Amino acid sequence: MIPFRLTFQPGISLCEQAVYAVKRAIVAGKLRPGDPFPSVRTLSKELRINPNTAHKVVTQLVREGLLEVQVGQGTVVSTRPTPGATERSRLLREEMEKLVVEAKKLGMELDDVLTGVERHWHRLGPADVKSDAKGELL
Repeated sequence: MIPFRLTFQPGISLCEQAVYAVKRAIVAGKLRPGDPFPSVRTLSKELRINPNTAHKVVTQLVREGLLEVQVGQGTVVSTRPTPGATERSRLLREEMEKLVVEAKKLGMELDDVLTGVERHWHRLGPADVKSDAKGELL
């Protein structure tokens, strides 16, 4: 059984959707560092996706540092790195720009966007990484 839920949406690649579902499970604490991750075969069978797509999902997550392959144990959730404020900002820049473009395209006000972000932030649970007012890690 896979430790995350996924409802496929048309128009978005299956690989992207599966990668996002895993990231969400990690952020929400449903997948924790050291937890075993399903094999490509299990992922393919449970999600009913092509084994090549399942392999791409695992490969991308390993490349992004969210999963690691341990000899004799298989693939596990890796310990999240703790990048500095500058690195965190760089990592999210493109995603934040996409959010802003879509919100403006829909005619949303900044307060509505911030309220929506805050609602999703709280729904996903507390962040493991603590930082001060300047964004520096504590």
